Amino acid sequence: MIAPERISHMVDVELSRRGRIGHVALLLCAAAMTIGLVMLWTTEAALPLRTHVAFGLMIAIGAAWTVYATWVLTTRSVRLARHRIVGAWMAVVFSTAFAVLFAAIGYAGQLGVAPYVAAVVELGFVAGAVLMLIRARRQFAALVARRDALRG
Repeated sequence: MIAPERISHMVDVELSRRGRIGHVALLLCAAAMTIGLVMLWTTEAALPLRTHVAFGLMIAIGAAWTVYATWVLTTRSVRLARHRIVGAWMAVVFSTAFAVLFAAIGYAGQLGVAPYVAAVVELGFVAGAVLMLIRARRQFAALVARRDALRG
C-alpha cells in the first residue's frame, strides 16, 4: 500500500519536464505570433473592417495563450490538472470564435466558398477541443476522487 503522503505528493507534483517544454514552446510561439501580428497591424492602416476584426481577435488569442503559458510555468505545479481544463476551455472558445468569424465573413462577403471551408475546418478543431475538455474534466474528477479517498 502506498502511503497517503506519497499519493498526496503525486497528486500535487510539479509539472513534468515534457509539460514544461511544451508550455515553454507555447509561450515562445504565442508571444512571437502576438508581437508579429501587432507589428503588422500597426504598420497597415488602410485595411478593411473584417481584417481589423481578425487582427484584433488573433492578437487577443495570442495574448491569452501567452498569459496561460506564463501562468502554468510560474505556478510550476499541476494543482489537480486544472491547467488542462483551462487550456481546453480556451481552445473551445477560440476555435468556436474563428468558426463563427469565418462563417460570418462567408455570409457577408463575395469570397466564394473559401470562408465556409475554413469554418468547417474550424468546426473540426472545435470538436477536438471539446474532446480535450472532456478528457481533462475526467482526469480532474479522478484526481479529486483520489484526493478525497486519501482524506477519508
